[in-house]
Amino acid sequence: MNSSQLSSFTRRLALSAVGAAALALAAPAMAQASKTVVGVAIPSATHGFTGGIVYWANQAKKDLEKAHPGLQVIVKTAGGAPEQANQLQDLVTVNKINALVIFPFESAALTKPVAQVKAKGVYVTVVDRGLTDTSAQDAYVAGDNTAFGKIPAEYIAKALGGKGNVVAMRGIATTLDNERMDAFNSVLKNHPGIKLLDAKYANWNRDDAFKVMQDYLTRFPQIDAVWAADDDMAVGVLKAIEQAKRKDIKLVFGGAGAKGMIKTLMDGSNPLIQANVSYSPKFIYDSIKLTAEARIKGEKLPANTIIPSVLITKETAKDFYFPDSPF
Repeated sequence: MNSSQLSSFTRRLALSAVGAAALALAAPAMAQASKTVVGVAIPSATHGFTGGIVYWANQAKKDLEKAHPGLQVIVKTAGGAPEQANQLQDLVTVNKINALVIFPFESAALTKPVAQVKAKGVYVTVVDRGLTDTSAQDAYVAGDNTAFGKIPAEYIAKALGGKGNVVAMRGIATTLDNERMDAFNSVLKNHPGIKLLDAKYANWNRDDAFKVMQDYLTRFPQIDAVWAADDDMAVGVLKAIEQAKRKDIKLVFGGAGAKGMIKTLMDGSNPLIQANVSYSPKFIYDSIKLTAEARIKGEKLPANTIIPSVLITKETAKDFYFPDSPF
């Protein structure tokens, strides 16, 4: 080998070494880039239902990280819309998520922050409380909010024989609350003998519902039925009725199948509780699982996944009773 060939061979060796070193350095970065990091943004456990949401989200993290060693699931809980918006920024900039599953604290307030996350290339699944602009999401998973409002209205109308006074509780100002209320009202339009006296927000909270019900009881001398629209709110409603010693109310219809209310329905221990409608917080678990496993495969979810809501009666209540659940 002459000096020219030797020099060329030496340069090739050097370039090979540089290339190998570059590949070695790039390997962790490539691995990092291919890792699936799912951020989960949910409300804090301010009432029974969100307690169930927090429980099932953390259960999903535990199960999925065990099943998929390359997967990281980061769960953040927020006590309000501003805190949740700030958490979204941290999930993107600090945790470097490439997928987001969000149960928005409020619809309107979180729409822009979520859109900003999606604009950075993060895959977004919105759960339950929809955004006011669906272009800010890739997928939506929820219970059947139309059925959640329709089923109680139909049951109340039948129980009252198509005639009577009804009051209602609303949740938090969200798209799903609007869907429920619209569905409830659409049924009542077919029953002109039933009068909806008022429908106020009680924030899916038993203490707030207690106060709203106290107001209703003061203002309305005759109430035949209450659509509490949530089992936590139903607890507050029942307490207010009991304290006021009112005997005119024939029915309190809650919702979502909380274990305490389902047990009451099974036992027949409160004649005001005659039925319920299913809407399990476990759908957050399903949403996280569907999103994580789809992104690991590089796949997408359907634009909309709706989990049915069905009527729960004393006869079927045992099928919806989960004593070990927090909700």
